Amino acid sequence: MAAEGFRALNENTLVEYIKATPSLCSQLGNLENLQIKEVGDGNLNFVYIVTTSSGSLVIKQALPYIRCIGESWPMSKERAYFEAITLQKHGSWCPNHVPEVYHFDRVMSLIGMRYLAPPHIILRKGLIAGIEYPLLAEHMAEYMSRTLFHTSLLYNTTTVHRQEVAKYCGNLELCRLTEQVVFSDPYKESEYNRCTSPYLDNDALAVREDDELKLEVAELKAKFCEQAQALIHGDLHTGSVMATQDSTQVIDPEFAVYGPMGFDIGAFLGNLILAYFSQDGHADAANDRKAYKQWILKTIEDTWKLFEKKFTSLWVENKDGLGEAYLSSIYKDTVFSRAQEKYVKALFHDSLGFGAAKMIRRIVGVAHVEDFESIQDASVRAGCERQALDFAKKLLKKRRGFQSISEVVLAIKKVPS
Repeated sequence: MAAEGFRALNENTLVEYIKATPSLCSQLGNLENLQIKEVGDGNLNFVYIVTTSSGSLVIKQALPYIRCIGESWPMSKERAYFEAITLQKHGSWCPNHVPEVYHFDRVMSLIGMRYLAPPHIILRKGLIAGIEYPLLAEHMAEYMSRTLFHTSLLYNTTTVHRQEVAKYCGNLELCRLTEQVVFSDPYKESEYNRCTSPYLDNDALAVREDDELKLEVAELKAKFCEQAQALIHGDLHTGSVMATQDSTQVIDPEFAVYGPMGFDIGAFLGNLILAYFSQDGHADAANDRKAYKQWILKTIEDTWKLFEKKFTSLWVENKDGLGEAYLSSIYKDTVFSRAQEKYVKALFHDSLGFGAAKMIRRIVGVAHVEDFESIQDASVRAGCERQALDFAKKLLKKRRGFQSISEVVLAIKKVPS
């Protein structure tokens, strides 16, 4: 899309834009008490909360560069288009866990969507604060199973699948960014890499010199680039989820592409593991966080188990449908069960590998996580990060040896403090 007509908005110019846009006005009602607050704390975009006495919404605008770096790192504004259509597509299959899109302006790279009002907070911040979310595993398993299954060849014809894959091939720059920061930069010298120095300097060097690790991550990079398995969110970390005690909403799918399902599952599980290892850095005299760490481990285990149950149930319910990966005329009875078992086992190991890669990049790559960054004592922070990094390296290299999520959780528990 040409840049003609695009302009970056601020709190003042956004007012006029809203007044000229009926789909936004209808959500806000009376505009006399219009209030706008910029709240974007991510790496890429500007985000505004817009409220009136009778309504509210969120406006998100993509700029032609990476916000956390600046204009020296250009980035296509078309990411907003892919985010909008993915919110709509994923929302059609999982409306309970995806915010509604009210308005999309492709020229302005601008999305208007439902405002997730307090007590919704970013899940990562809740995990740092030690808040338990009793429905998190259930909700995330529901979201991942429904969005991944219904955009795969298990549900769709090859014709529909190829058409959708072709559409998302346009999200090239965001895919390239993922390839760089997840699968390449942490394993070589890069101007963007950073770590908790000097404490982790040798650990970062060890990653760059670990040939076995490099071979494993090369395999995962190839899968990410070559395996158009389903429409994945593409950046499903705990900063892309907003939660309360009874609501879980997935946001920010601008990295969406047809890719390996395990990339989404692994991203979420890997970020929960990061949260687990960060807890000792947030412990104090009033709360040693030991019970909370056990809750995180249970959530990790429950998320995978519930996902597997929901995903395979969807497959059974639709085995005689239009999906062309496993035709019902060929895969019957025992062979169908064996096909499911083989598919899910491969997906489990993919999820562990991608999760580990996402963990590594958050410790020795460009973009770190608040779970660790909010630990003020650098030596304590580095100790927590080292535990996570050592486990991630083991998980990446030995993932095929794990036969269940319970074994993974047991391995996490065995990591020395």
